[in-house]
Amino acid sequence: MTNRRNFLKEALFTGAAALAAPFMAKAEHTARPSAGADATALSGGQLIVPKANALPITGTFLDEISHDIPHQNWGVKEWDADFRYMKAIGIDTVIVIRSGYRKFITYPSPYLMKKHGCYMPSVDLIEMFLSLADKYGMKFYFGLYDSGHYWDTGDMSWEMDDNKYVIEEVWQRYGHHKSFYGWYISTEISRGTKWAIPAFHAMGKQCKEVSGADKPVFISPWIDGKKAVSAASDHLTKAESVTVEEHEKEWNEIFDGIHDVVDCCAFQDGHIDYDELDAFFSVNKKLADRYGMQCWTNAETFDRDMPIRFLPIKFDKLRLKLEAARRCHYDKAITFEFSHFLSPQSAYVQAHHLYDRYKEYFNLR
Repeated sequence: MTNRRNFLKEALFTGAAALAAPFMAKAEHTARPSAGADATALSGGQLIVPKANALPITGTFLDEISHDIPHQNWGVKEWDADFRYMKAIGIDTVIVIRSGYRKFITYPSPYLMKKHGCYMPSVDLIEMFLSLADKYGMKFYFGLYDSGHYWDTGDMSWEMDDNKYVIEEVWQRYGHHKSFYGWYISTEISRGTKWAIPAFHAMGKQCKEVSGADKPVFISPWIDGKKAVSAASDHLTKAESVTVEEHEKEWNEIFDGIHDVVDCCAFQDGHIDYDELDAFFSVNKKLADRYGMQCWTNAETFDRDMPIRFLPIKFDKLRLKLEAARRCHYDKAITFEFSHFLSPQSAYVQAHHLYDRYKEYFNLR
């Protein structure tokens, strides 16, 4: 009896569905806009916040030596297209985030291949990036070598020793490019460590001695906020985090020790919560002004709030961060990083849509 009842119910449902199908299809066809209809005419799709009320992104890291996001395996054709996309939204600055990490390097460095057994790269990425920056009228910052020893031991002496040679080598090899604008000290720190001030000072001083004091040097540290957890961790936040007062005290000491050789500081913005942005950003700007340094923001375009690491960020999260940077009168916004998380040709389709939302917000065509 039960089987019979179920059979009858299913038969009735199937028949009703069959009768309704033509009417549903007709209604759907009538309601759906034609292929040529303007999607912006639909209600509910318009921005309800003020447009362009934020600091625009005008710089990006180039991440070809990474350890926590996948390579896209682009050649010069794809990179040329990406530089065009960057230029189209006002990006005028590109920064190689690191010229090497452990044994993988971006250019055929005789020193690094001999000293550390680094692998010969198939393409000279530094030459390619500089040539593209020349072509598109962009400023290029060279990111120093990262031996990986700092991450293992907390000792930055390896970075100081290796980069003495790398800085000399790179300037001799690539310094003729008109786009070679400055240097990036790729060692990332959060708070005062034993080696922070002498290491940053030594590397910044070396850069300026080799290329001239007019070539700026910048750093991009992270704030030790509640989202400052390891990428390998299964947690998104931690219980203990730096206070605004501690952050100000510690970075006042660091800036005091490096401001004569470091010109800009771009704090990473993803380790603090969105309602903490103004408090920390105000301190960063105050300290930079005190020591005559440029205050940039590293507006991360990947999302730290998700258990999947790392995917392109939700547009509203990026907007909140860039709006705070404008309120606090920051000098420039750069991002980590355009090609994976904001580019229309990224391997992540979410990045394509983020590019469109960004253009809508800033009234870009």
